[in-house]
Amino acid sequence: MPNTMLKLMPITKLKLKSIQSGTLPVPGFEPWYVCAADPALSVMIDFRSRSSVTVSESSPLDEAIEHMKHAGVRCAFVVDEKKTAVVGMVTAYDILGEKPQQHMHFTGVAHDDVRVKDIMQKISDWRVADIKDIERSTVCDVFEVFNQTEVTHLPVMETTESNEQRLRGLLSFAKVKRLLVDLA
Repeated sequence: MPNTMLKLMPITKLKLKSIQSGTLPVPGFEPWYVCAADPALSVMIDFRSRSSVTVSESSPLDEAIEHMKHAGVRCAFVVDEKKTAVVGMVTAYDILGEKPQQHMHFTGVAHDDVRVKDIMQKISDWRVADIKDIERSTVCDVFEVFNQTEVTHLPVMETTESNEQRLRGLLSFAKVKRLLVDLA
């Protein structure tokens, strides 16, 4: 029986090795910085390799901000009730800033009754970048766009072969400022 097992096992090119050192550096502790001339892709959250954070449009604000805190983000995409489509975007600033107070003032609802859909940035209000432009841009170009537009997050779109637009990534002004060593 052992001979038949060997015959059925595929030969692999992957070879396992042992570690020569008794210690390793802690992953993630290396400082990470970018320069103005670095490719813009170096500061983009790419949804091909990292999932996006989403909240339901019907979520109460306290639930949404807790979810964002738990995920370690300051921006989330808002999905419809069926969780099949993105309908907007909400930032921590939207939730913790004046928008909820303004909504409560104009509608007369209590804070607990304010939902993400009441304060989110609808897709129709977004200003977006195209991935093809990001691929040709530098970190400095992204920094300048953030300074000129005063937006805090910039969705990056791509067009599929079937001519459908979809989210490809996200740029964050706070992340760019934190990582940029020679302009910020």
